[in-house]
Amino acid sequence: MTSLSSNSHWYLIQTKPRQESRAEDNLRRQHFECYQPIKPCTGNGKTDEALFPGYLFIRLDRQLDNWYPIRSTRGVARVVSFGSEPTPVRDELIEQLRQRLASAPQAPQFAPGEKVQVHGGSFMDLEAIFVSADGEKRSVILLNLLQREQKVRVPTRYLCSIPAQSALSLACRAD
Repeated sequence: MTSLSSNSHWYLIQTKPRQESRAEDNLRRQHFECYQPIKPCTGNGKTDEALFPGYLFIRLDRQLDNWYPIRSTRGVARVVSFGSEPTPVRDELIEQLRQRLASAPQAPQFAPGEKVQVHGGSFMDLEAIFVSADGEKRSVILLNLLQREQKVRVPTRYLCSIPAQSALSLACRAD
């Protein structure tokens, strides 16, 4: 478990290809503080994108945290190092990234019944119907799982709109 001592720093994790969200989810389950800078989508069917595809940041205390579980975490390829030493990332850089992304145009909210595609987590690449927002960071979607429609909660940042032309067939079912 991470601590917030003066010895804790941000480090860079390289993930396996297209497994940034999986690595982040698994590291958070182990109580590590993670940060994956995401550029929000601005509509027109575009999806949110990782600012640094294949990488995410993790906060660790080199003296207190056990680094061994990180290496075997699903989705993680390695801790970025120079030589044999993991290299810390300045806190100021992380704060600048957060501020810059917070001031970026926000993604439009989804309308109930809107067709969306999941771009992260366990349901990656599946199409669903947006049902409602569940707080600021999560959404309820309707997925067709095992030939039954199931309501599932997912992080809103995993969702993107699908252009209206392809959503016509499901628009009637959503009502």
